[in-house]
Amino acid sequence: MRRFLDTTIAIDYLRAEPAALDRIARLVEDGDEPVVNDIVVCELATGAPEADTGLAALLQAVEFVQPGPEVAVLAGEWRAQARRRGFTLSVPDALIAATAHVLGATVLTRNVRDFEATPATVEPY
Repeated sequence: MRRFLDTTIAIDYLRAEPAALDRIARLVEDGDEPVVNDIVVCELATGAPEADTGLAALLQAVEFVQPGPEVAVLAGEWRAQARRRGFTLSVPDALIAATAHVLGATVLTRNVRDFEATPATVEPY
């Protein structure tokens, strides 16, 4: 099964947080496919030192995906629906959720609440 790594689990993994290390280890043991998109990579690179070998190693171990414009349209529709219901759905979270949804992947995150305004499948760790 595909598992979309939200920025939170990737950061926690790079910081060697036990919960993230355990969840990533189970992901590998189960034969799941970890994926990320440009949003996650950008957010990780923002906080990583220029020569961060951990980030480079993580990026080599996951699949980098960039679905087409239908993902951006879907993310925009979800943001509009959330706004009509009085919620704020950020552009990054909407794009992460829409990418995972289109790929049939589950979002792994510590911040489940960030994705409540979407129909994406989300799993806390």
